[in-house]
Amino acid sequence: MVTNLNRKQHYYTLEEYFALEKVGDARYEYWDGEIFCMSGGSKEHYRLTRNIYRWLDRVVQGGKCEAFMPDTPITTPKLPPYRYPDASVVCGESRFENIHGIDALVNPILIVEVLSPTTELADKEDKRIAYQAIESLQEYVLIAQDKVEVTHYTRKGDLWFRDVVSDLSTSLQLTSLASTITLAELYRGVVSQ
Repeated sequence: MVTNLNRKQHYYTLEEYFALEKVGDARYEYWDGEIFCMSGGSKEHYRLTRNIYRWLDRVVQGGKCEAFMPDTPITTPKLPPYRYPDASVVCGESRFENIHGIDALVNPILIVEVLSPTTELADKEDKRIAYQAIESLQEYVLIAQDKVEVTHYTRKGDLWFRDVVSDLSTSLQLTSLASTITLAELYRGVVSQ
């Protein structure tokens, strides 16, 4: 049996990462010298992302807010250079920072991540901390795809509060948008109701 226990893992520079971002069709995230492809996933992930984005887009229509799709990077100074959430919303003027030719959103008020087995730990910990350091952010929502469960973080002053809802008959109140979505609507096509 041959093993590669002594094989060194390649450390990617930010320059190598940006070069890949510019030529690749997929989305990639940079994590301290490692590059991870963010495309691909399960049908549940696709449907949950579609459901939340469509709902957010309807809620903000005609108002001062704008919903963004999963291909919109968000600047994360605590976890540079940026992350790709599954959906986000800005109210007021949308501001972007150009990072090596990539326009990254600076001022989201709401960020949504649909959890995947490969990203769940990062979404709950490192990404959450990086997102919550964004001054404009008011809410961070994590949607499970393997069960009906939504974890909702809300900022009140300098503090963050966590709430979990896990019943299809309940609703998720997004205070930053003054709007509510039922979990039945969010999980439509994902779980039988």
